[in-house]
Amino acid sequence: MSSQFPELALINLYRQTFPDPGAEIESAIATIDLEYLQEDLPKLICSLKEGSDRIQAISASLRTFSRADSDRKVPFNIHKGIESTLLILKHRLKANEHHPVIDVVKSYGKIAQLECFPGQINQVFMNLIANAIDALEESNKGHSFQQIEDNPNRITIVTTLSEDRHHVLIRIQDNGEGMSENVKQKLFGYLFTTKAVSKGTGLGLSISRQIVEEKHGGQLTVTSELGNGTELAIVIPVLS
Repeated sequence: MSSQFPELALINLYRQTFPDPGAEIESAIATIDLEYLQEDLPKLICSLKEGSDRIQAISASLRTFSRADSDRKVPFNIHKGIESTLLILKHRLKANEHHPVIDVVKSYGKIAQLECFPGQINQVFMNLIANAIDALEESNKGHSFQQIEDNPNRITIVTTLSEDRHHVLIRIQDNGEGMSENVKQKLFGYLFTTKAVSKGTGLGLSISRQIVEEKHGGQLTVTSELGNGTELAIVIPVLS
């Protein structure tokens, strides 16, 4: 660690070579607890740097996520949009007292930039990934931390080009409890929600379908069955 902090190395060298620091210097060393400072200060500085890097990453993600849309579609890297969404939702993905970390498995295809309204597409990513987290939290109810750890929560995100290379496919899947046929039929309905009062508005998936289908000429579908999780799939034309 001293190689990263030459000032501390110099202090160590001084203490080793100076024959008799004197009572005043020895007293000052004892007062500031130099040994503890030498051990703790590099860790503190490294921690501050990591925090600064994380703030910088979040700031960049927020810029990507919240970019204003123009009146026409523009080329956009959807993988950056997904990554910025995951970073913003990281606090919900990490482990807490109720559940272990939610694993996010990503498989990104080789996709050129998609012509779209980036702000709106990011809103869809936010709605779909947040709903996947909600589904996992709901499926965790009644299970112990160990039981959840034995069957880890997982969100799988897959992006591919269609065989004719004319459409981008984005699949977001959770391994929660899934849903009944009745719920599937109502899922994209205006104001429909399975969440408790104050937990959801019922607008997220309805707005997401509107963005995908009406604004981008694509399709948003759901595949799910009880006990086997849920997959929401987006299909969007590569060119407008």
